[in-house]
Amino acid sequence: MPMLLDSEIDLELIQSPLNYTGGKFKLLPQILPLFPANIDIFVDLFCGGANVGVNVKSNKTILNDTNDNLTLLFSMFKNLGDDFLPLVDEIIEKYQLSQSSKYGYDYYNCDSNTGLAPYNKDKFLKLRDDFNNSKDIGYYHYAMLYTLILYSFNNQIRFNSNGHFNLPVGKRDYNEKMKQKLQKFIDRLKGKDYKFSNLDFRDFDISTLNSNSFVYADPPYLITCATYNEQGGWNEADEHDLLDFLNDLHKNNIKFALSNVLRSKGKENSILIDWTQRNSDKYKVINLNYSYNNSNYQTKNKNEITEEVLIINY
Repeated sequence: MPMLLDSEIDLELIQSPLNYTGGKFKLLPQILPLFPANIDIFVDLFCGGANVGVNVKSNKTILNDTNDNLTLLFSMFKNLGDDFLPLVDEIIEKYQLSQSSKYGYDYYNCDSNTGLAPYNKDKFLKLRDDFNNSKDIGYYHYAMLYTLILYSFNNQIRFNSNGHFNLPVGKRDYNEKMKQKLQKFIDRLKGKDYKFSNLDFRDFDISTLNSNSFVYADPPYLITCATYNEQGGWNEADEHDLLDFLNDLHKNNIKFALSNVLRSKGKENSILIDWTQRNSDKYKVINLNYSYNNSNYQTKNKNEITEEVLIINY
């Protein structure tokens, strides 16, 4: 009986333990069936929270992001495995952060409506300062980072220009659902061939890929506002360079898919629209049915259409 390749084994859809802005978990049922079958090397070029990367059937997956805090955190999840969870518990105890699932809200003189921020704020800021000033960049350092994420605003991850974690304390804390999500994510990383890199996409060597490779690009969106696209984080030059990179993939017979938006809240990405029109004989634009109305970036009219698409070359 022939052995099944990893790319032939069904995967349970799991969610990243990081609430990364623009994460694609809710879109997975739409985009995964559009991906090619029998992928040898899958590249999640802007992996973010890795919701896509950990749910794709492949023999090898490369999770790449310029934010090395992400890729090093993922690497630590894989290397430490089950030994990571006790580290989180240790840090929660050390900084006396709340454990409402264990003690309840009344124990901290808080309630579920207003949240736990009044109790956790000073303790969270102490942990944040210790993390930002840490010189020992090892396993414990990244366990501190993940604990910060657990107790931060909306469980998100954000760093300032100095590389310091700068989100404020959030309303919630570590609970059983989050623990199970983390455990499944760690099990997935341990169970497959995952590699981690933090290259600018322009530095990614496509000669390491083969004809059965597949590159998924989910870059910061040029015409939307998000934590990953503040302070000039993604500009028109980046957009042009990425589209040139995708053209190079196509010339080398490497399949790709690009997630992006053509129009959003009265704006349009003319660079992307022009590129798709000029390459309409090579690339297919597939409209997706989803909007990020749960984003903390508020708009006056949430009904304004966001035209989210997947662009493929196969």
